[in-house]
Amino acid sequence: MDLIHRISRQFEDSARVKLDALEALAAPIAGAVEIMIGSLLNNGKILACGNGGSAADAQHFAAELVNRFEMERPPLAAIALTTDTSTLTSIANDYDFTQVFSKQVRALGHPGDVLLAISTSGNSPNVIEAIAAAHEREMRVIALTGNGGGHINALLGDDDVHLCVPAQRTARIQEVHLLTLHCLCDGIDCLLLGVEDQ
Repeated sequence: MDLIHRISRQFEDSARVKLDALEALAAPIAGAVEIMIGSLLNNGKILACGNGGSAADAQHFAAELVNRFEMERPPLAAIALTTDTSTLTSIANDYDFTQVFSKQVRALGHPGDVLLAISTSGNSPNVIEAIAAAHEREMRVIALTGNGGGHINALLGDDDVHLCVPAQRTARIQEVHLLTLHCLCDGIDCLLLGVEDQ
């Protein structure tokens, strides 16, 4: 096995998928930034959820908003619904794992808040339930998916934004999700602080 060749191919594939995704995702990412900044400026918050690597992405995004991304600014209201183990395990134990995010959305979400729902397949049952709960609470949804969007694709309304990576491999989808999250953070900072193009 030629490890150098395999590593080179991983880098090349990742770069190719990111460039292919640019045309499909640039405008929806900009729309998502505007929705998020609108919520934040009106005392709203962003709730983020996902499983596995997507849980890590939800936590990463919330940390970038609450602390900071690349520029100094006031902290912004964001909560990762993946971090409270007592809440997660009590819901999963007493009810069902599919409700671990939706019950938190119903408890913490308010009209005008935003749900950032991350699922590489678009089929995660607990993320799907969180989207339903967000709609009940009159929240807008920003969905990060891949592989055609799965079941989530059909659940989103006209006021939601679907950021669907045009790829099938989970690793490639996750890599574009991370770039997308950084684009969201950068866009929020630029609109909030009035930064000109660099």
